[in-house]
Amino acid sequence: MVSVITPAHNSSEHIAETMMSVLAQTHPEWEMIVVDDCSTDHTGELVHEFSQHDPRIRLIELKDHLGPAEARNKAIRAASGRYIAFLDSDDLWHPHKLERQINFMQQNGWAFTFTNYQRIKGHSGKRMNVVKVPRTIDYSGYLRNTIIGALTVIIDREKTGDFKMPNLRTSHDMALWCDILKRGFQAHGLRETLAYYRVVNSSNTAKKIRAAYDVWRVYRRVEKMALLPSMVNFMFYAFHAARKRIH
Repeated sequence: MVSVITPAHNSSEHIAETMMSVLAQTHPEWEMIVVDDCSTDHTGELVHEFSQHDPRIRLIELKDHLGPAEARNKAIRAASGRYIAFLDSDDLWHPHKLERQINFMQQNGWAFTFTNYQRIKGHSGKRMNVVKVPRTIDYSGYLRNTIIGALTVIIDREKTGDFKMPNLRTSHDMALWCDILKRGFQAHGLRETLAYYRVVNSSNTAKKIRAAYDVWRVYRRVEKMALLPSMVNFMFYAFHAARKRIH
């Protein structure tokens, strides 16, 4: 069983397409837990409608707006699967994503895997550049290159033990990957393009600055790194972040 973790807030524009990409999976043993984080649009109604047609889709509705990290944690706590996968409410999967990645993990005995992904443009869905991943990455390598796309990750929690995301505005996924990698695990890259990341308002400078600040905060406050190594890692992060956006 794979538990697909999907936080959602005012996601009615794209979430139906996201759920369809999960319903299309060739690996049948999955559940999709969508946490509606106090949406003011029709997100909850759409998810509920899908769940009536396929009970593998489950809806959790929050009474208070908690943010994406805590919404994900609610879903993780409710998950029944051995494998935990992440998919945001506007992103998409290739139909063979779960089948190929679970086989990749089981054949090699790996606990933490990720894949290539392709960036798609906003509402049009026009395909952009592919972000290609390394075969393996460890803790020190990941600090310099935050190449792991959350929408591509699957974790075998029977091997890693329980986990949760730190309650940060953004980069909570980065903090979680750091925590798992620090335990001695490596993340293994399946070099196939099996997910599609929707870029919305990609020119919004304020969002990029805030995301960069949150990466810096992970270095300094979560990982408690000294100033100089934080600066060195941040320079590498900025370089690789720019490369991922090249069309």
